[in-house]
Amino acid sequence: MSNLDTPENERFRDSLGTMTEEGKRAWVYPKKPSGKLYQYRKYVSYILLAFLFAAPFVKINGNQFLLFNVLERRFNIFGFPFWPQDFYLFVIMMIIGVLFIIFFTAAFGRIFCGWICPQTIFMEMVFRRIEYWIDGDRGAQMRLDKQEWNAEKVKKRALKWSIFFIISFLIANVFLAYFIGSDRLIQYVFEGPLDHISTLISLFIFTGVFYFIFAWFREQVCIIACPYGRLQSVLLDNKSIVVAYDHKRGEKEVGRAKFKKNEDREASGKGDCIDCFQCVHVCPTGIDIRNGTQLECVNCTACIDACDSIMEAVNLPKGLIRYASEENIEKKIPFKFTPRLKGYTAVLVILIGVLTGLLFLRSDVEANILRLPGQLYEHKENNIISNVFTYKLLNKTTRNIENIHFKLKAPKGTIHTVKQGEIIVPAQDLAEGTLFIEINNSALSGDKNRAVIEVYSGDDLIETTSVTFLGPRSYK
Repeated sequence: MSNLDTPENERFRDSLGTMTEEGKRAWVYPKKPSGKLYQYRKYVSYILLAFLFAAPFVKINGNQFLLFNVLERRFNIFGFPFWPQDFYLFVIMMIIGVLFIIFFTAAFGRIFCGWICPQTIFMEMVFRRIEYWIDGDRGAQMRLDKQEWNAEKVKKRALKWSIFFIISFLIANVFLAYFIGSDRLIQYVFEGPLDHISTLISLFIFTGVFYFIFAWFREQVCIIACPYGRLQSVLLDNKSIVVAYDHKRGEKEVGRAKFKKNEDREASGKGDCIDCFQCVHVCPTGIDIRNGTQLECVNCTACIDACDSIMEAVNLPKGLIRYASEENIEKKIPFKFTPRLKGYTAVLVILIGVLTGLLFLRSDVEANILRLPGQLYEHKENNIISNVFTYKLLNKTTRNIENIHFKLKAPKGTIHTVKQGEIIVPAQDLAEGTLFIEINNSALSGDKNRAVIEVYSGDDLIETTSVTFLGPRSYK
């Protein structure tokens, strides 16, 4: 359908609200929000900001609370260390996380974006609030942008951009701590940044990216770059709870109209919407919520607070813009747990159950014992068959595991390690070596036999594994 064929009341869907007809950037100047929901969002944001800044520096049993060291393939999730061998657990957790977001989107729309997303939190609760403090509210910002570059404008711009850069630098440091570890980051700081040029370059690249996002790109991240907004059209239905304008009440028979004192709007057939545009002016993505659910809406609830304050001022009921489903507005049907949501819940419960079981089965030490390549068996005295193996022991904990020894559980036999003295597996490291397994030929049942090996630390059994033991074909 061409733009000319689109109905006039749907033309807004043919282009982005942050783009002019000439294809240029339309800068958004949102009015400073206020109200009950905004206060709740501030509390949630402060908690999440504290979490985001503290998580890389908090340790549980010596492990960083959150670590995503891709280069060294080391990950810590809530203090639990994960190695490449545990990648399947990491994948299951990512699937659970994605499915959880899909579930909440299907039920409550883009609530994640407005309340929890780090992009929204930093933009609206940190950078935007600094901008209000320096440049003023919506009107003052618009006037300042049109103003010529005099001393006042230079001073405000220099102050704002400097603070933005400093905060971007701090965020980049925390971001880096998630990837290389907080201990290493602190070590690099005290040793001197010039001794670690590659890390310093990475730090300035991250700083530049964050500065670009929060100082210029802003809401375009949510509208253009983030794929989550596009998922709404797939995940939402008329039963999903979203930030919605009650067009039944707002328009009624006559439609919207400006407020007139002492007017009986009920008798005139005019809707409760007084066309004040406060919901538009306060929107951080520059949309008109009265046009219905849109790609750009991040469910930040700023329009709800703005509309409620106007309704209160003109003595009309609150809730003209509220959390509601299309079905609730059209038919007054309350929210129900639909079969689709029940399906998502069932899959989530199953995946969480599987993950919990695998976490309980996960051991702190992983033993990998393999037969030495190219080596067959050796026939020794007293009808003893010997095979040579290499072992790798991975210690996933933050403590050394000492006094390691091996026992052959089945069949009966002995294990000899080549290394003399005590075997120690260093914290978060590997121990490698060679061992011989000797079994009497009479205990073998063919040319390939399964041998079960137990790995002990002192008297504690820490891992059990199995290998293929080769023997003469003629014996059973």
